[in-house]
This record gives sequence, C-alpha cells and structure tokens, in this order.
Amino acid sequence: MKSICVYCGSSPGATPAYAEAARKLAQEMVKNNIALVYGGGNVGLMGIIASEVMKLGGEATGVIPKALLDKELGHNGLTRLHIVKDMHERKAMMAELSDGFVAMPGGMGTLEELFEVLTWAQLGFHYKPICLYNVEGFYNNLIAFVDHLVSQRFVSAEQSRLMMHEADPAVLIERFQTFKPSYTTKWADREAVANLVAR
Repeated sequence: MKSICVYCGSSPGATPAYAEAARKLAQEMVKNNIALVYGGGNVGLMGIIASEVMKLGGEATGVIPKALLDKELGHNGLTRLHIVKDMHERKAMMAELSDGFVAMPGGMGTLEELFEVLTWAQLGFHYKPICLYNVEGFYNNLIAFVDHLVSQRFVSAEQSRLMMHEADPAVLIERFQTFKPSYTTKWADREAVANLVAR
C-alpha cells in the first residue's frame, strides 16, 4: 500500500469534525509512509488533507483538469500537480496512481467518483480496496441504502462488501494494508438472469 486516492469535498462541510478527520487520516497515511493522491484543489477538505500531508513531510499528488484549476484553486504546495484535459483523464490518472480508494465526506463529485471505482471493482477492472471514511456517521444512510439494494437483489451481499466503511482512520489504514481481494461476479442474481435469458 504505497498510495491512497482520497475523494472528498471542495467544501469544509457543516462541522469542524470533517476537517479534523481529514487531518487524522493524513497523519495515519504519513505515519505508514502512504502517499496521497487526490483532486489537486486547495479548498475545503481537499486542501486540508493535502496541506496536512505536506506539513507532516509526506507526499501528495494532485490531479486537476485545466478548466477547474482556477475554480478549485489548484494547490501550489504539493509534491506534484498534474494538470489534465478533463474529468475522465483526471479520474483515470488518480485510479492508476493509487493502490486503494477512500471516500471522505463530500458532495456529488465525491459520490460519483466513489461509485465509479465501486463499479470498476464489481466488473473486475481492478482489485483495490475501497472504503468510506464514515466520519460521525456521515455515510450511515448510504450504507443503509446499499443494504436496500442487496435486499432488492440488484446487488449481491458479496458485491456490497466491496464498499468497506470505517470511522477510525487507523483501522481503515490497517484494513487496506491487510486487504486480500476476492472475486465477485457482476450479476447479483444468477438464477433471475438465467430465467430472463431463457424466455
């Protein structure tokens, strides 16, 4: 586990707990010699975790589209900052540079990035760990909704476990370091699919 991609908000959120959680995750990553890969911004939780990693002597790589460089105020104090053409190139590069993925509290962009790497894992395009950093229960409703998807047979229980969740950053890092991928099939309900095909 050499690098972790962290998805998080370009806003600090409604409570100081989110910023404090970002700093704690940064501390655990640097302590374990794990580099940060993230969206390259200098605002909100993005800026907080990157600045903390750099302050502690760690390594942080940002990847930001040229069109967002001004809007998200690209971070000038990183180990390296890649300026790319668009969001597709950004996400592909972040995934390529990372050995695992963490979703901190964030908005639509964070959720979009999270579900993309979950879908890639479900399809077997990668076998890297994915975890929600569930700060003060931020993701409780999302975890419950994924359980609902399982109950409705759109997602298998095995697939749902691709989305780990932890509130303690030290435990999160430990789970990543001991992670062993297991094969998961795309189809949540093989019998139902077979019946449809047979009709």
